[in-house]
Amino acid sequence: MNEKYLLINSKAASKQSEESREMKKMDWQKLLELLKGHKTYIQAHNFPDPDALGSAYGLQCFLKKHGIETEICYDGRINTLSTMRMAEEFNIKATQFDKIKDMKEEDYIILVDGQKYNSNFTDLPGDEVACIDHHPTFIECEYHYTDIRIAGSCSTLIAEYYVQSGTPMDENVASALMYGLRMDTASLTRGVTQLDIDMFGYLYERADNEKIMQLYINTMQISDLKAYGAAIENVDFENGTCFAYIPFECNDALVAMISDFILSLSEVKVCIVYAVRGNGYKMSVRSLLKNVHAGKLISDALEGIGSGGGHAAMAGGVIYPNEKKTWHYNIEEIVKQRFMNIIKQGDLMAARCGYQRAESTS
Repeated sequence: MNEKYLLINSKAASKQSEESREMKKMDWQKLLELLKGHKTYIQAHNFPDPDALGSAYGLQCFLKKHGIETEICYDGRINTLSTMRMAEEFNIKATQFDKIKDMKEEDYIILVDGQKYNSNFTDLPGDEVACIDHHPTFIECEYHYTDIRIAGSCSTLIAEYYVQSGTPMDENVASALMYGLRMDTASLTRGVTQLDIDMFGYLYERADNEKIMQLYINTMQISDLKAYGAAIENVDFENGTCFAYIPFECNDALVAMISDFILSLSEVKVCIVYAVRGNGYKMSVRSLLKNVHAGKLISDALEGIGSGGGHAAMAGGVIYPNEKKTWHYNIEEIVKQRFMNIIKQGDLMAARCGYQRAESTS
């Protein structure tokens, strides 16, 4: 775990990366042209967090200023205090798919804060013509419009649409985007890019920062403590990697918050937190190590039994439902074995993350 890795630089890799960025850059005019004359939905992931809801709302208001009406939708539920309070404070209207009776196959869908085929995105009847997301791509998908760029938050990308187009932004939109940015980057302490910093400054001048601070501080309920207690009770630690199992259902955001909490322990460099989700499991992974890419780790570890992905430092995924009782009795052993096998294959992780193993000097 303490071996050094050197970034592989090659002209071919550099050219491929350059071409990829060129194909996936923001072009607000192209997006407007695509959507004109079509009934359009903005789809957030199944259990929207503040960044998903903030970016969906910011995009909705941006499009409205350019004459395009949209409806925000999601399949699942809003079940975290932070997102519920955000929707109420900023008067954001988002509709559960179950309550939408007239979505047709020819209707357009813009995916925000996620991508098609992700485990937390239901394939709705409409046509996913566009995607705006800040996560790495693990399953390629063609859209008519693609803006996928690595950043700390999707709210950051949406804020840039206003900046680049010169579209006026009101306080409510600025506040919603700022809250999404702050929550996903842990107040600019996690996965931050220069664009996040630039958009933070832009939003700060326009947002109701006092309201945001109140929302940011109060993100938990008393009932959440039960999940923290269960995770702490079931902690399993090995060589800098910590596993924590929550043997009952809790929402995605809470699993992620507990993962952040465990990562704050000085001994922990990688943590895997997971909770029951029906007959399957919801997972959250965090990594402080450059040679352990959280998104690739969970993707590899869940191969054949689930799916996942995300950033270098933070990722999420699911283990698919399994009816075998013996499977659930041994879930802690199964999860630990799969993840530790990948982590111990340092060469494999390094190669897949674009790093090359070098001789250890410590």
